[in-house]
Amino acid sequence: MNEPTTLQEAIIYFADPVNCREYLVARRWPMGVTCPRCGSTDVLFLEKYNRWHCRAKHSAPQFTLKTGSIMEDSPISLDKWLMAMWLVVNSKNGISSYEIHRSIGVTQKTAWFLNHRIRLAFGLEPEEKLSGPVEMDETFIGGKIKNMHKNRKPKPLANRTKRLSGTIGKTIVVGMLERNGRVKAEVVMERTQAVLHELIHRNIAPGTTLITDEHGGYRGTSFEHQIINHANEYVRGQVHTNGIENFWSLLKRGLNGTYVSVEPFHLFRYIDEQVYRYNNRKMNDSQRFDLAVQGIIGKRLTFDELTGKVSRSTEVRPF
Repeated sequence: MNEPTTLQEAIIYFADPVNCREYLVARRWPMGVTCPRCGSTDVLFLEKYNRWHCRAKHSAPQFTLKTGSIMEDSPISLDKWLMAMWLVVNSKNGISSYEIHRSIGVTQKTAWFLNHRIRLAFGLEPEEKLSGPVEMDETFIGGKIKNMHKNRKPKPLANRTKRLSGTIGKTIVVGMLERNGRVKAEVVMERTQAVLHELIHRNIAPGTTLITDEHGGYRGTSFEHQIINHANEYVRGQVHTNGIENFWSLLKRGLNGTYVSVEPFHLFRYIDEQVYRYNNRKMNDSQRFDLAVQGIIGKRLTFDELTGKVSRSTEVRPF
């Protein structure tokens, strides 16, 4: 049977454990199966147990497709893992853990953990710096103050009564968009000139034209800098930030409409998910899924790390 190109084909294809194994083996070990612990190619497949045995002498010589991946130590079968990944990768506005729970027959708590491990496959990969005209902007993620419980609502200072709205209590996200190309976005603690300039030099190639709004934190950079003043205009020829604004609308559509409530502690994972889909928007569903599967190796996220009980050693995010 040919590899799937649609959701219906994927459901049928991955229902066969052999298809799951062959699909993952072809992407994880295109040059032949190797031991994830020692790198040896002298391995024996134990079909009865659906695992491999490494003939090199070391502890834990047996391994499976899940070993050394985001799936490690997971009791969830590969067909459910792959179907959940297909849904997350190809749902334009995201898909909630409740929807995954109903679709593949696992608990909501399991589906929530599953979704976050899948998101880990999308981030942390080094990329080339953005080039060409690059739009840069920041947005604020969080609930409306008027909807907050009185115990959580921030108290205004005596001279700031009229400003108790908008950005107070929200998380700042900065994004950079290459015209007709890729986007990068990450959570920051503040939007000062020092923070924004560090992001610019880390993510944008020298010689690139930077396009921003009138926020003072962008000023003073060594890049050629075009500014659009939104108090007067939104477009001036090719000077605008409409592209990155479009990305913010996609991100917030998922956060507000699909996920509804996202803690700041987990926000960067949801950003990675939307960035992945946006950057691969020109691919079809099977290509986007194939690329995501290739990103599952060498990454691990435990439930204790996810819930903050231990430090997140494998997924540090710069602030």
